[in-house]
Amino acid sequence: MRINYDKGGLIIGRWPTFPSNKPGPHWFPKRPEGMLVFPPDWYLRTYFRVCHITRHYRKAGHRLCKRCQFEMYDWFFSSDFLRRILKKVPQQLDRLKKLSKIRDLTDAEVELQLALCECTRGRIGDLIAKAEEAKRIVRSPDFYDGDKLEWAINVFREVTNTISLVYAPARICMPPMETDLSYKLFVSSEVLAAVEDTQVNVYRDVFEAILKPAIEKAQPEIVGISIVLRQQLFSSMTFCALIKEQFPHIHVVVGGNTVTRLRDVLPETPKLFDLFDSAIVYEGETALLRLVEAVGTGNDLSGVPNLLFKNSQGIHVNEATYAEDMAELPPPDFDGLPMDKYFVPDTILPYLATRGCYWGRCEFCDHGEGYTAGYRTKKIGPIIEDIRFLKEKYGARHFHFTDESYPPALFRKLTKQLLAAKLEIAWTTHIRFEKSLLDEEVWKDAQDSGCKFLHMGYESGSERVLQLMDKATTTEVIQQSLELSSRHGVWNHIMGFFGFPGERYQDAKFSIKFLEDNRQHVHSIGFGTFDLSRHTPVAKQPEKFGVTYYKNPEWDLALDYYYTVKDGLSIEDAERVFEEFEQNHYEGWDLRIFVREYVFLYVAHFGTNQLPSLQFKYADPTPSTKLTTV
Repeated sequence: MRINYDKGGLIIGRWPTFPSNKPGPHWFPKRPEGMLVFPPDWYLRTYFRVCHITRHYRKAGHRLCKRCQFEMYDWFFSSDFLRRILKKVPQQLDRLKKLSKIRDLTDAEVELQLALCECTRGRIGDLIAKAEEAKRIVRSPDFYDGDKLEWAINVFREVTNTISLVYAPARICMPPMETDLSYKLFVSSEVLAAVEDTQVNVYRDVFEAILKPAIEKAQPEIVGISIVLRQQLFSSMTFCALIKEQFPHIHVVVGGNTVTRLRDVLPETPKLFDLFDSAIVYEGETALLRLVEAVGTGNDLSGVPNLLFKNSQGIHVNEATYAEDMAELPPPDFDGLPMDKYFVPDTILPYLATRGCYWGRCEFCDHGEGYTAGYRTKKIGPIIEDIRFLKEKYGARHFHFTDESYPPALFRKLTKQLLAAKLEIAWTTHIRFEKSLLDEEVWKDAQDSGCKFLHMGYESGSERVLQLMDKATTTEVIQQSLELSSRHGVWNHIMGFFGFPGERYQDAKFSIKFLEDNRQHVHSIGFGTFDLSRHTPVAKQPEKFGVTYYKNPEWDLALDYYYTVKDGLSIEDAERVFEEFEQNHYEGWDLRIFVREYVFLYVAHFGTNQLPSLQFKYADPTPSTKLTTV
């Protein structure tokens, strides 16, 4: 099923200027100060879309500042924050004491009491020293000592576990960055309750300590918040609420992939929409610029593309949508980001050369929901010039090309042009297994051009399931690709899942056996189970896949559904297969350092895709595939 990009009235051509409602021949539009915020929690890399919007915004003559999530983590692992934690311990103990007078404490609450009693001044002092040393390690050459890096990661985990004690029952986590405030993300009323919960909501303290002082200093008239992962809803909505409460004159706009996926839900959740003024869906560069101009000139917002907004008459959804011309977009702008606070020793800059997916037919994928026009790409010449510009301006050698799936023809051109330009960078990107890339020269060029790490969409090792998914590849192509990447020193990270509708237990066994049989060429894996996302082709044509799904009317922010299948693995069956695969797979895939950005830096630093020092066990035992019958 080809992605349908028809999502409104697509505007093509040059944008007209906004008419002014101000008198005088020499009046010029006001240029409001703006601030873009990328909220927690995200991966250990710079987020690209905020930086693309920034360059577009500044190119039009507007001033803009940015705030990023790594200031939060830097603060978490500091003496200032950990001393605050010490002061909160008596408050948490007092809360539990009062609770015990109302009812018996649960076992978990009793354990919490005991753990809090161990949070002494000496204990916190020890954590402060360890946290500062851990930050030094991840930002220095010591990062490339596997033992030291593993120690630092364990310290981060120890510190966040301690932080969690005073915000309990919330769970603060890094790594992975999966903070849980003990509320349901898929229910708007619970998100609103979490925003107001001063006990669990750590983001309220983050706002007061980091974002509020920045707003007071910059005095922006517009603040944009980018919500990419659904996990960021808690922090984003907290920031929105506190900005509107303490700076009511500021226009708050939200955007990002999650906002786009919720575009039909937001108008039906007015209490959530009360936390902000407008929302940009799909692509945001031109839309934000037009919103700024409309706010600055006092014009009606109904002419701004890709916009949802509220006024005294209610919430409005603009019909016009706008897709960016890739040839007109400047390179991203990282000025103002606190690069020194990132948890890496070498900057990894993201760069996006395409919009949409050139394939666009995978039945399980909903990435096309982020766009209103089809697949587009910059030409290779401007791509190379952008990379050269970014390398020289920011002194960066490491790049993550964040395209959804790098097109084979462009992949070939990129490797050759990087070599011709002698840029000498290290890079990573995402690709499909393509027959057109089964060429020794392609991989030799990739190796010589600095390709170090590839995220590869494996999905399944069953030919039958690959056909159901419309992947249009074969296990023979996958096998040859793995051998070529491995032989040429390119680390491959294989991504797959169990439970696509119609997949049977025997298909799952094929997937596992294929990986085990090719384990000498598979460097790391990332597996899970199938989620029925509401915007996927499967959800749009459930009868085609023998799927029946269920909508809980109370779960208004849900982006995926519970479902049953006529044939194959159920949700529960897929979970069992996954759990057994986790327990029984080849031990060489279990890395001490599991953060993909860190593995990329290691491969780039040591110049090889063989990194036994990252493995828990160095032996290569006979793989075990003892799975029970489902």
